[in-house]
Formats: sequence, C-alpha cells, structure tokens
Amino acid sequence: MSIVTVQLGQCGNQIGFEVFNTLFSDSHDFQGLCSKKENEAYQASCQERFFREEENGVPVARAVLIDMEPKVINQTLTKASQSGRWKYGQHACFCQKQGSGNNWAYGYSVHGPRHEESIMNLIQKEVEKCDSLSGFFIIMSIAGGTGSGLGAFITQDLQDQYSNSLRMNQIIWPYGTGEVIVQNYNSIMTLSHLYRHSDALLVHENDAVHKICAKLMNIKQISFSDINQVLAHQLGSVFQPTYSEEGAFHYRRNPLGDLMENLVPHPEFKMLGIRNIPQMSENSLAYSTFTWTGLLKHLRQMLISNAKMEEGKGFFKIHSPQAEKSACPRALRINWVGPVDINIPSSCQGGYCRNSPGHHRKAAAAFSFLSHLPALSSCAGD
Repeated sequence: MSIVTVQLGQCGNQIGFEVFNTLFSDSHDFQGLCSKKENEAYQASCQERFFREEENGVPVARAVLIDMEPKVINQTLTKASQSGRWKYGQHACFCQKQGSGNNWAYGYSVHGPRHEESIMNLIQKEVEKCDSLSGFFIIMSIAGGTGSGLGAFITQDLQDQYSNSLRMNQIIWPYGTGEVIVQNYNSIMTLSHLYRHSDALLVHENDAVHKICAKLMNIKQISFSDINQVLAHQLGSVFQPTYSEEGAFHYRRNPLGDLMENLVPHPEFKMLGIRNIPQMSENSLAYSTFTWTGLLKHLRQMLISNAKMEEGKGFFKIHSPQAEKSACPRALRINWVGPVDINIPSSCQGGYCRNSPGHHRKAAAAFSFLSHLPALSSCAGD
C-alpha cells in the first residue's frame, strides 16, 4: 500500500527531500548484504510505498509540495532532478509569491480557504495514481505560518475528504531559544487543530536533534542540512519495509496501519517519538562493536529516562515510573546483517529488516523505537 507525502512550507519541503533521498538510497544501495532475490523484494516493496515509475522508468516520489513562496520548492525540485536517480512529479507542486509572514492565522484563515481547491486537486491526482492508499504523511513545522497554519487547514481537509485513510503528521518543534517571536502561539494553535484532525503526531524537537548532531555525530558547525539528514535517517528507519509474520520476502503491506494499531489505541494518545540506537558518525562506527543485549539495555534506559539520545546529561535523569507507563504501547524495529538473538517483549510490536538504513548501514545491529511521548519536557523548559 502506498503513502502520499504532503510537504508543507520551507521546513517540510527540505526535510521531505532528505526523506525521499534516504529512502531511495537505502532501497538501492545494498553493498552485498543480502541475496539478489531478497534485495529485489525489498526494493519493490519500498518503491510501491513511496515512488511510482514514469514510462521512461524514472522513479517519481509520491508527494505534493506546497509553499507560499517559490524559492524552496524550486530548490527542492532542482536537487531531486540533479540527483539523476529520482524526481518529483512535474505537476505535483503548488506555490505562491506572497508568503505567510510567520502568521498562523494568515496561513489557516487566508491561504487555506483561498487555495483549498487547487491544493486538494493536486493531492487527489496523486492519490489516484496509487493502486492502494495506506494514508498520508504530512511533514511540517509548527513555528512558522505556512507549515503550521496552512498545514493545520490541509490536515483538516484530508480528514473530511479521505475519512477512511490514515493521517500521520511529522511536526518539527522549534528551538527553545526561539526562531520566531510568535512561535509559541503558532505551536499551540497548530497542536490544538492537529490533535482533532490527525491520527498521529510524530514529534521531533530541534534542540534534541541539534544535540545528536553535536554530541553523537561530532559535527562542529551544525547546519539545517545536518539536522534534516538526521531527521531523514530516523524517519527512513521507521518507514522502510519490515518483514511480516510470513517470513523472508514477505513485507508488511500497510505501514501506517501497522503503526497506528500498536501506537494509537486511543484518540487522546497520539503524540509519538522516535529513538534510534546506535547514532554516530560513520568514522566512529568503524571502531565500534555492538551486541543485542548491550543495545537493548541502552534503549531501555533511554525510554525510562525520557532521553532522546544514548549519551549526555539527559541520559541520566531520575527514573520515572509514570514515563515508563506512558510509553506503552510501543513499536520496535530491528535492523541487522547477521543472526538475531533477542526476544521482543510482548508489549512491543516488532519489525525486522536486514537492510540497515542510513547511518545504520555499517552497523551489524540497530534499533529504531517508537513510543508515546510521556512529556515534552525539554520544550517546557524542564
């Protein structure tokens, strides 16, 4: 089943490009880890979810790009085309020239109603190109005007027009020090609308990802491109195909449905977070070894301490039983290149894949863990 991605605003379009680039690279660069038959089955499953082929054989992302300024969309289209491996649809973009001025109300109350028909027509055309639709993956920031305001409006429209399809919003929480003077108001209003109209909110905090880049990836001068690549790696590790109960060569057919079934048992519990382990630069991976028991021990400590990374001050917070309880249910994804000797707890929905995504590719073992967010402690200044 296919997923249609909706990229909104500058943040959403930049991250969306990195996500598709990561997914395509991981589905085609195997480095001899698996058999040819296994690689072909994996590649076909990934392509069905996120890409479609034109008559000339070029993969086209199942995505709609939306922004109220043309600059970022033009840059995104150019980068995808210049890669020579995949591209965006020729008529899958909508942009204007006036912007939203970081004004949530302008994005929601002006741009939304004014451009609703044009945007929904683009989404409908992309949906019609899917043999079977799993749902929508909406990438947006909640601090600005277009991503937050227009994003909330489009999510509401998707609920109205595609009530039987799932909607997952990947939202970027702004830096605590402030990028936009009205970001707190924009964030509150966006969340209040998304909580009513989205099935799940996958939250990434800029502060947490920035720390991962600095402390784990050893990046000295961190750019938004570095942050976007870490985000894309985390998202790719979750959305890549995983084996079904039928075994090898059989992949789960409904990616969003599987996640929602195990992570959103009640409409009031829909804020999710991702933890990846290991996360480090490729140079460091060459000098590191990992065991399943060691990784699982670190992952458990990250969960009960509500830490976003496996090192640093946040990793040693006092154990909170409430946080551990709030983190259930959860979904665990295992990436490996050798035998797996581990038992998944019955409270976890497990997914296995022999193709390690992104920075995990050179690691013999890796975990991606999705769970409820017990609290946005860092965002609240805890």
